[in-house]
Amino acid sequence: MTDNRGQGSREVDITPQQQIEEEEVPPVAAWRRRLRNHTVVRRITIGVIALLLLPYALIILYLPPFVHPVSTLMLSELALLRGYDRRWVSLDEISPNIVRSVMMSEDGQFCFHNGVDWNQMRGVMEDALDGGATRGASTIPMQTVKNLFLWNGRSFIRKGLEMPLALAADFVWSKRRIMEIYLNVAEWGPGIYGIEAAAQHHFKVSASKLSSRQAALLAVSLPNPFTRIASKPTRNMLRLAAIVENRARRSGGYIKCVYP
Repeated sequence: MTDNRGQGSREVDITPQQQIEEEEVPPVAAWRRRLRNHTVVRRITIGVIALLLLPYALIILYLPPFVHPVSTLMLSELALLRGYDRRWVSLDEISPNIVRSVMMSEDGQFCFHNGVDWNQMRGVMEDALDGGATRGASTIPMQTVKNLFLWNGRSFIRKGLEMPLALAADFVWSKRRIMEIYLNVAEWGPGIYGIEAAAQHHFKVSASKLSSRQAALLAVSLPNPFTRIASKPTRNMLRLAAIVENRARRSGGYIKCVYP
């Protein structure tokens, strides 16, 4: 009898369990690729978290009065090699006329909320849910953190980032510090930032010498200083300025957090 075993092609007998175990062991190259992908995702996640937390650290850094923050728009001016005009002045060097006018024009409840005017915000949300036209509900703290850390334009993403930053800023900074920073970073024209540069550019006076009418015109130009030019007011701007000037004159109890 002829034994044909060992002749021709030889087959390796693999038990089912051994075959499963060999199939479950990933190749080294695939394992390294997955490890690299995991590392990239982890680094991106850490970077995003750090970027989101950075403004909160800067809020603490900007607490001392000798720190003069710059806005994201100022940084963009530098990045585009355009430069800008901004001359920091302390709140004591700013006319109370502009403080009252800005408060009465932009945020009448500035002294009474914690960074977000929840009544105004609730009204905006109700209007949006009803399909009606939305109105602005940004407080001065919200506008301040937007100028410092975020970007212009309306979006729910920006608003979602803006609100907790405003609450944090209002908690860390005094109302006087918030007003001081806001007036020194607000944009009042192409390359014109801060109230001192604005007063000099539009009215050829220092921020400490602004009259009530000049202050009111600067305040009503804030929503869009490119089309609302304080030194060249339209009839509508003059009408709005008269309203703001009248409110500022009677603002007494509304500004006690800035002028006790």
